[in-house]
Amino acid sequence: MLFKQFFYKLFLPIIFLLLGFQSFAEPTIDEGKALFKANCNQCHVKDMKTDLTGPALGGVEERWADYPREDLYSWIRQSQKLIDTGHPRAVELWDKWGSVMNNFPNLTDDQLESLLLYIDGVYTGKIGGPVSGAISASDSGSEEEDNNNMPFYLMILGILAVLALILARIVANLNHMADSKDGTATGQRQTLLEQILSPSVIGFVLFALIIIGGYITVNNAMDLGRQKGYAPQQPIKFSHATHAGDQKIDCQYCHDGARRSKHSVIPATNTCMNCHTAIKQGSKYGTAELSKIHASAGWNPNSGKYFEDDASDEVIEKEFRDWIATSYKKEKGEDVKEKAVTKHVDNQWAAIKDFVNKPIEWNKIHNLPDHVYFNHAQHVSVGKVECQTCHGKVEEMEVVEQFSPLSMGWCVNCHRETKVQFADNPYYDSYEAYHKELKDGSRSQVTVEEIGGLECQKCHY
Repeated sequence: MLFKQFFYKLFLPIIFLLLGFQSFAEPTIDEGKALFKANCNQCHVKDMKTDLTGPALGGVEERWADYPREDLYSWIRQSQKLIDTGHPRAVELWDKWGSVMNNFPNLTDDQLESLLLYIDGVYTGKIGGPVSGAISASDSGSEEEDNNNMPFYLMILGILAVLALILARIVANLNHMADSKDGTATGQRQTLLEQILSPSVIGFVLFALIIIGGYITVNNAMDLGRQKGYAPQQPIKFSHATHAGDQKIDCQYCHDGARRSKHSVIPATNTCMNCHTAIKQGSKYGTAELSKIHASAGWNPNSGKYFEDDASDEVIEKEFRDWIATSYKKEKGEDVKEKAVTKHVDNQWAAIKDFVNKPIEWNKIHNLPDHVYFNHAQHVSVGKVECQTCHGKVEEMEVVEQFSPLSMGWCVNCHRETKVQFADNPYYDSYEAYHKELKDGSRSQVTVEEIGGLECQKCHY
């Protein structure tokens, strides 16, 4: 049939040419921005001038200028592999930072050039970027402005639809002319509507919808729980920067489950009260937020004692109102107007009263799917993994956010590259062969992968 010959010789090449248009595009800043967001900004600040878990990326091309461009590509794609070859620049970076960089073996040379183009543009100020040193939720996860290719794909779809209509009419005419010439024509040729509603077209559309629907479903399913950059407001304004940063409180003092159980646990109100029976006013919010903790614990900040079990709501309200008023007068001075005091007390009590003798309902930030097993103690106590490895520099966060994607690929890559700390670690005494090889120098390291870290049943069973 002329239709098949025409389809394969003209129509298919046009489709592949249009769909493959982007593959031949030159490196672009927009593509580099999308690549940075997807792959880099969990460890690198996007102002390109500030160090985070990884070094500032600005000027990276100059720092690698003494080596072939392919060496820089190799470093970005598989840093540990380049380190193992003894490459001077790679070894220097490893000795300075000591943190394992994710592998990106699927990035093409053009994509890497787009990424480097974006990095240089932000670093030199040719394109917009954040203020140097500013680290926000978007630095470690989400951006308000996404690289949206939908208009391009809609344009391609429109072009293909118009071409399909034109070609359908041409093919119908050619087939009718051929059949007429052979004397096999039967009646009039199909109308455009008949062609559109033909079984072959409907079948193709259904097939395309199944493929597209499956693709969208799988992509969305893969994103479940990936809330990188998610930073919900909490019922109490708790600053990790103040507690873990300024006050140097160890993470495991509050999240004590991390060293001994599967869960790191949300600290109980009693843990907060260990400090806040003495510290009654916060450095930033005064009594406004700490009074919520006192109310939840049933503690009287005036007397420094817990309320009696039979204390009435009226008694509790009066004590807190007196406490708020007294604190406000100390802050503003005794000559503050009574009207202002009353207004302040009313506003603050309205925010506190729902916490009285009730648990604090903290909002969960990190959430793994139910079919994934993760044990904090195994990583913290046995693996000696620092909290910041997965959670970022929490000690610098006012509002905690999800720092890492927590995807399967991210975990697997970490297990492939993380060295097991065998020295003085009784949990690994049973690996006698590895200890012997490390001692005689036949082995330089042991990774999590080599002790079963990639076995499916370790995380899924």
